[in-house]
Formats: sequence, C-alpha cells, structure tokens
Amino acid sequence: MSDEPKNAFRTEGWRILSRNYLLYKFFNSLFLGLSVGTIFVIYAPLDPSVYSLGGILLALAMLVVAQLYPRIMTLPWFFRISLLVELVVLGMVLWFLAAPYTWLTALLVYAGYQITFSFGSYLVRAETLALEDDELLRRVDSAKQLGYLAGMAASWLLYKALEWQGITDKQAKVYDLHWGLLGVELLIVLFLWRSFLPPTPGRGDDD
Repeated sequence: MSDEPKNAFRTEGWRILSRNYLLYKFFNSLFLGLSVGTIFVIYAPLDPSVYSLGGILLALAMLVVAQLYPRIMTLPWFFRISLLVELVVLGMVLWFLAAPYTWLTALLVYAGYQITFSFGSYLVRAETLALEDDELLRRVDSAKQLGYLAGMAASWLLYKALEWQGITDKQAKVYDLHWGLLGVELLIVLFLWRSFLPPTPGRGDDD
C-alpha cells in the first residue's frame, strides 16, 4: 500500500458561492438555536430503549458513510447530501405540524434527526476541504455562531411572548415555534440551492 497522500476532495468543476453559502450556514444555525429545546417535548412519548437502539444504528450508519468517502468526497456529492439532510428536516417539520405529539411523530422525528446525524462527520470534513480558504472558514464559523445565538435569543423571546398571551402549555409553545421553524427551513433550502454552481458552460460568475 502506497504511503503517498491522495487528493481527499474533488470539485469536479463545481464551485461554492460564498455569499449564499454564508447565508445558508447562518439560517442553518438559526434553526438549530430555535429548535434546541423542542426535542425534549417532542420525544416525550418514546421509551428510553429507543435511544439505545437509535445510538447503535447511528454508529453503524456513520461507519457505512465513512466507507463511502472515496466516492462522496466531491463537491457535487457534498451538495446532494447537504440537500438530502435539509429535505429530511423539512419533512420532519411538516409532519410535526400535521400530526403533533403522537408516538409515531416522536419516532419519525427522532429517526429523521438520526439520519441527519449519520452524515454529520462527513459534512464537517467535506466543508473544511471544500472551502480551503482560512478567511472563508472564519466567516462561516462566525456566521454559524451568530445564527445559533440569534436562534436561542429568538426562541426565548417567542416563548416569553406566548406566555404574555396566556399560552403556558409547553406543547402549545413548541407547536407554535414550528411555524417559525418551517419558514427558516425553507430559507435554508433556498440558500443551499443557490450556494452551489455546477459547471454549466456560458454561465457567469455570480460570486
């Protein structure tokens, strides 16, 4: 086996448009900050054994994804998997709004998050290799932290505003929050879609 390092990431002619990508990462972290406390309410119907089984399946899924690195360490695959993750999240939000607080909904939301987590290591590594530039990485990490802080602050303000309106039930508050999460997730998908430029002949530079 050769000890020579191999090219770990291939763009295949695709490019990342940094302005849109920064907005994508900001809203992605905004969603995380908004939703961080909701899972404790949504997961309430699940038996603790579900988490043990889910952890095992997650570890196995991450192992499988790692074996696919030679194929998926490309910019097109980075886009496709990022989009898959966001569509899974969008589906979870829509399902919850349609059928809140059932055992099936709790299980599907938990399973959806496990699916997204299974790609977590890949997405972090691929992003670092794809961006390359230290300054762009700094801006991305800053956008993520600002989005997370804004999401946490916004969720606190929303919960307090609902209490001032006489809504104190935690399930009602989490349900109302999901309408905001739906809007944020739609923005995430939009900016993610606009962040990647395939090698289309004759297309101008938008960045």
